Amino acid sequence: MVLVSEEEISFVVTLGFKSVKIIIFLYHIFQNLNDIQYIYETNFNKLTERYFEKSPWPEPEYVASLVDGDKVFLILYKELYYRHIYNKLKPTLEHRFESYFNYCDLFNYILNTDEPVPLSLPNQWLWDIIDEFIYQFQAFSQYRSKLLKKGEDEVETLRANTKIWNVHSVLNVLYSLVEKSKINHQLARYNQGGDPDSVAGEFGIHLLYKMLGYFSLIGLLRLHSQLGDYVQAFKVLENVELNKKSLYSNVSACQITTYYYVGFAYLMMKRYQDAIRSFSNILLYIQSTKNMFQTKSYQYEQIMKKNDQMYVLLAICLSLYPQRIDEYVHSQLREKNADRLQQLQDGDLQTFEESFSYACPKFIFPVPPNFDAPPANFNGEPFHLQLKVFMNEVLQQSLIPVIRSYLKLYPTMPIAKLAAFLNMDESQLRTQLLCFKHKQRNLVWTKGTNALEGDLQSSSEVDFYIDQDMIHIADTKVERRYEDFFIKQIHKFEEVTRKIQAFSNT
Repeated sequence: MVLVSEEEISFVVTLGFKSVKIIIFLYHIFQNLNDIQYIYETNFNKLTERYFEKSPWPEPEYVASLVDGDKVFLILYKELYYRHIYNKLKPTLEHRFESYFNYCDLFNYILNTDEPVPLSLPNQWLWDIIDEFIYQFQAFSQYRSKLLKKGEDEVETLRANTKIWNVHSVLNVLYSLVEKSKINHQLARYNQGGDPDSVAGEFGIHLLYKMLGYFSLIGLLRLHSQLGDYVQAFKVLENVELNKKSLYSNVSACQITTYYYVGFAYLMMKRYQDAIRSFSNILLYIQSTKNMFQTKSYQYEQIMKKNDQMYVLLAICLSLYPQRIDEYVHSQLREKNADRLQQLQDGDLQTFEESFSYACPKFIFPVPPNFDAPPANFNGEPFHLQLKVFMNEVLQQSLIPVIRSYLKLYPTMPIAKLAAFLNMDESQLRTQLLCFKHKQRNLVWTKGTNALEGDLQSSSEVDFYIDQDMIHIADTKVERRYEDFFIKQIHKFEEVTRKIQAFSNT
């Protein structure tokens, strides 16, 4: 197989045949998995930036004549074609419909078959297909909800096509991929130390179905979180070990998406310690693999935005549930959000609201709006519902940081004295102290794959009990033993040195 080089493409461009040559180039690349991965992750994006930064790629109808009407190639080309329009340009209603129909063709080709299809794609592309499918559904839901800005013809077209980008069809695709691949059976067997291929079945043993099944689980986590159903979001991950690296978690963007939505779901379920652990783990991962992201410019900007959002969510969690975190993550948090963190710790409600608005997912309303009497802000309803739930919890905890600051100052304190400090009567203070006790006890995941399970724990820096009219306070904060940290690093250095010496002696 002879591949066309970028130099050849550049030469042909000067002759005015760039579209023809690029499409033929892609068609030849499609025959080899390694070449597909290289052109998808590197050359395709370079060519896009160079020639199609502000214009779409050639029309699919034009491409068909160049590749002898290869249906599978055209489906995949359209997937890239419409994705580019969504990313760089402004999709029309026709683009949105056509992209949906193309996804239907793609998933029908993969799912409606009696035997596995002869198709191999890089894991990164498979993840991007699922990720983009959900993104376009989200984008269409938001687009459809803004009826007041649309003409009568456009509204009538939307009214007549309510089954296009329907939430049930999107969920059906994702659950069908999970079922077809038997990915839950594979993950369960893998977690038990067995061979996942032994339960994969005819389809799941193929990498295409295996990875699409796994990525669909993460897609369902994302979609259920955007719909506000956090319990169901965790249920779809019942066989995914979140805190253990596995052979299914080799796509960085998938890992980051997983931990972002897991952390956010924990936050909304008031399980702050689990949310803090999730955000801290993935922020360390992003930092350690940052150089790799920079080589993939099409991912870098998106990943860095998620990185910034997760630091804000981490600041929210630490304000509501203070605890010690990794030194590096803490230093980055203070560097990026020092003022915000201080305002959150001071209980500034406006900062909480602004932080949530910036860092939360794009929530989705699962049904079309009322086309006959469109509301003023139907698109904002899902967000405002989630914001209301979150701010109610913040209001319930508004006095806890103040109470904590006073309790840190004394070993014992009369209730009357603390009530005077807070300008409230003693009965109100007792209620607030009970609230303090209740809010600082979290359900915390400890083991297994069920992220909904856990043990009740408290990591508050202060604990107390009330005897008659006296508050007895104990400082539970454990000072970090820095000698342990340095000893651990010395042992790591010695281990690296031994490996280098062993390698140099071979």
